[in-house]
Amino acid sequence: MHELAICQQLVARVDGLAREKDAAVTRVRVGIGPLAGVEPALLARAYPLACAGTAAEGSILVLETIPIEVECRDCEVRTRASASRLLCGACGSWRTDLASGGELLLLKVEMAREVAAHV
Repeated sequence: MHELAICQQLVARVDGLAREKDAAVTRVRVGIGPLAGVEPALLARAYPLACAGTAAEGSILVLETIPIEVECRDCEVRTRASASRLLCGACGSWRTDLASGGELLLLKVEMAREVAAHV
């Protein structure tokens, strides 16, 4: 399960950001394309394990799907496509380049600082 290794790298980055801000991570938003080679359910399952003992422990992982889009070499239009059919939606050409849908992106990290109680 390489999703655990991916989570460990993700949490290491998030933990570093939180420590720079002297804050705790409350929510992490990640974008995953269907062609990224990552199984979202396994990533979600691995996340709490990777967070243990870090500033992200107890935080919520929010996964967003990034749509598959191709850019046509023939008509130069960018359209949505499916994983099994990377054809141009405008002209039907097979001469396309993947424009999105293959990425795994850290989109947003939400943090909170603890407020010390005045006695």
